[in-house]
Amino acid sequence: MTREPLWPPFVAMLAIGGLYAALPTSLLGGAPRWLMVAIVLVLIVPMLVLHRRGNHSVSHALGYVLNVIVTAAMIFSLAFLLLQVTQHAITPQRLMTSAAALWGSNILVFASWYWRLDAGGPHERARTTGHTDGAFLFPQMTMHPDAKTAAGEEDWEPHFVDYLFLAFNTSTAFSPTDVPVLSRWAKGLMMIQAMISLLVIALLAGRAVNIL
Repeated sequence: MTREPLWPPFVAMLAIGGLYAALPTSLLGGAPRWLMVAIVLVLIVPMLVLHRRGNHSVSHALGYVLNVIVTAAMIFSLAFLLLQVTQHAITPQRLMTSAAALWGSNILVFASWYWRLDAGGPHERARTTGHTDGAFLFPQMTMHPDAKTAAGEEDWEPHFVDYLFLAFNTSTAFSPTDVPVLSRWAKGLMMIQAMISLLVIALLAGRAVNIL
């Protein structure tokens, strides 16, 4: 069993805070730019401490709180962006940078949701030897046992980067590509993620057409 490093999901959350801070103030609903980074740091520190002390349930609960906050912030900023586009109240340059920041946030936010929800979360996945059941059918799960042993993957389990790859594909190809989706909740989340990504890309395409 391989132990997943802690830093990738927390770096992803800090990146979301940074992307939020890069948005124009008109898309922040009056909140200061540093607020999201501060919220991420305030929640990440106790999460790390609790994880180190073995209090995984509380750490996991704080993770859900953080995910809800960053998801809500992204959706509200997207709504503000849509409103400004319809009112022609945003410049092309700001539209491009804002849409890019929200598109990147969309990938990181939903990668965090998949990582946190699949098979009971990272702690539950780490308690089992190998990953054989979950909301997503990763290619390693379909390998023959002999092939997995030969490839050194007999104890394989998905890490954050696997869910990040899944989220990236969903936002670019609007499909899970090499990872079939088994759970209804996962299908619902992926539909929402693809819809947000399609909406952002449609905004950019519409602006590009207007410029041309």
